[in-house]
Amino acid sequence: MDSAIDIDLAIRDVDILTMADEEIIKNGEIGIVGDEIKFIGHKVIPSDARIKNEINGSKMVAMPGLINCHTHAAMTLFRGYADDLPLMEWLNEKIWPLEARLKAEDVYYGTLLACVEMIKSGTTTFADMYFFMDEVAKAVEKSGMRAVLSRGLIGVAPNAKEALEESKEFVQGYNGAADGRITAMLGPHAPYTCPPEFLKEVIEVAGILDVGIHIHVAETLSEYEEIMKKYGKTPVQHLNSLGLFEVKTIAAHCVHLSDEDIAVLAEKKVGVAHNPKSNMKLASGIAPVDKMIKSGVDVGLGTDGAASNNSLSMIEEMRFAALLQKVAAMDPTAVPAYAALKMATVDAAKVVGLEGKVGKLAQGFKADIILIDFDKPHLYPHHDICAHIVYAVSSADVDTVIIDGKVIMKNRKLLTLDEKLVADKLEYSAKQLVKTSHF
Repeated sequence: MDSAIDIDLAIRDVDILTMADEEIIKNGEIGIVGDEIKFIGHKVIPSDARIKNEINGSKMVAMPGLINCHTHAAMTLFRGYADDLPLMEWLNEKIWPLEARLKAEDVYYGTLLACVEMIKSGTTTFADMYFFMDEVAKAVEKSGMRAVLSRGLIGVAPNAKEALEESKEFVQGYNGAADGRITAMLGPHAPYTCPPEFLKEVIEVAGILDVGIHIHVAETLSEYEEIMKKYGKTPVQHLNSLGLFEVKTIAAHCVHLSDEDIAVLAEKKVGVAHNPKSNMKLASGIAPVDKMIKSGVDVGLGTDGAASNNSLSMIEEMRFAALLQKVAAMDPTAVPAYAALKMATVDAAKVVGLEGKVGKLAQGFKADIILIDFDKPHLYPHHDICAHIVYAVSSADVDTVIIDGKVIMKNRKLLTLDEKLVADKLEYSAKQLVKTSHF
């Protein structure tokens, strides 16, 4: 009787950062069966295994795919359109008027371009909040990425009830779609755009559908002051009093927090999506990330949209997250390299509700793996692999991306999307939207 195992993909002779700890498995190997990691370690693949495909990982580091905990993918359409403005002016006078003109096709190609950019910079999973979410889901399915998707809800908008119904339909139609790569949630925009009664409706629907909530929280000082004035509570305490944190929650930004707020976030197991570059660019402030982590809050990293960051690179986000906390605390030990890596992998998986599935390289986890080419001048000598990934690696060093056991990019060539076609379509959509010469 033939007892040999079939292995769909083997990665050989590769240094492995599992994110189970800081140790590097030197010259290790990974065996993938279907969409999962079956073998990982030193010489662990059985000698009689039948291997369908093999990758030579020499001079590369394998690590979990990066997880972007908060973005608005289709806002690639607005990259460079309205820079150097305060958040509310940026939203009210520039972004929201353009978003009112968006068509389904715009969102589809805007999301596809975001997927191209994210894959090429090592992101394998992203949490998105936007509109025309059916189109976002189609783009995710085509790209091969993994995503946590929420239809954005503005509670003060005239179509708020209709949007909530659309959200229900989206969750029912797409939760678990794309071979399980899509997770659906509800996306009330923020406490300043969603009144208490509307948020209570959202919470009720989330409970009925058994899904989480993705919401902006305490992003700016003006939001903090507005909520305090209206409800006599901080944004975090206001949402907690409504029962929102009884539902699995991704709280984006969380820049302006009291010590009591941090204690609430820790107690309620709220996942915080920290967006350092966007917060810096919009001068929203510096989130107390080091304090949150030390208080037991799960903190992941997000890029926010390309309109308020200009880049969707999680590698850049890790670097900015670490450096910003050091200078804010005047402490070079604040958020060391490995902590930044955790915020983009294992802790990010907790934030987006995929703990135990992604974020680590371990037996039984989904085969979401990136290979980083360490045979580059700026990465020698190899004193500290973790530090290099955070402080020295660039997006262009990501050589191979594997998602759900499938090779999505190899030798920096995308295998699921036509980059030029996507870029051309996006450029056309952007021109039609803004009708200005600089595009």
